[in-house]
Amino acid sequence: MWGCISLNLKEILKTWIPQSKLHLIPRSFDIIGSREGAIAIIEIPPEIEEYKYRIAEAIVRVHKNVRTVLRKKSPRYSAYRIRSFELLYGDRCTEVVHKEYGYLLKLDPTKVYFSPRDAYERMRIARQVREGEFVMLMFAGVGPYALAILKFQPNIERIIAVEVSPIAFKYLIENIVMNKAIGKVLAVLGDVKEVCNMWYGKCDRVIMPLPKGAYKYLDIAMLCLKPEGGIIHFYYWSREEDLFSKAEKLLVEVGKKYGFELKILERRKVSPYAPRTYKIVVDALFFH
Repeated sequence: MWGCISLNLKEILKTWIPQSKLHLIPRSFDIIGSREGAIAIIEIPPEIEEYKYRIAEAIVRVHKNVRTVLRKKSPRYSAYRIRSFELLYGDRCTEVVHKEYGYLLKLDPTKVYFSPRDAYERMRIARQVREGEFVMLMFAGVGPYALAILKFQPNIERIIAVEVSPIAFKYLIENIVMNKAIGKVLAVLGDVKEVCNMWYGKCDRVIMPLPKGAYKYLDIAMLCLKPEGGIIHFYYWSREEDLFSKAEKLLVEVGKKYGFELKILERRKVSPYAPRTYKIVVDALFFH
């Protein structure tokens, strides 16, 4: 869920922040969690550092379900894609249950990667999955793509959900149980390069929701596809002046390597990644 700097929030902040600095307040922020207690995550520029607690207080006053406000303190780092935060308001217990399109996700955003801004993208992918498909989900995190698929296509054969972070894997297991997905989603702890060989040649579809680094695993994705081919959802990051050509070149090259032709089914700008840089996705069908 996204929060926006609404008129009510602006009215509150006008009394605390000089007019000349109001434009520095971010226009939106993330809200993760349910009505029982959510967490707001916001970026605050150094120029308005002195007002950070006021901004947090205003968010809580307007968004009654928010009990904790965190400020981003670092870019994402490590193989686990986490970042550092500063507590501006509320509870130091940051575990929440987040509802998205009818399924539930238990997680701690300070310990695992999760972006509520990708909710539509998860739904978009989920609606493409057909009955009886065998799906490889790399970089599964706490399971949002897997559970989105089951929400829209419960009659799949199996989803193999691979995650390297032990903490995210723990939540993945809990979310599979909580959403009654046992038997449909198989959670696997480990590096994609080390564990996916068990499903080489078995998958109709491979999902690769890792914008920085997924290209390193394209060979493994190709090996996971069935001999007759299948679909790969490949995520990448690109500058706005040339969003898709590099990603598509990587897909064409790996397809040729394994004797496949390629058809681009869809290309999409998913979300901002950095200034003038975006997370993008290319849906590609590989066939002979």
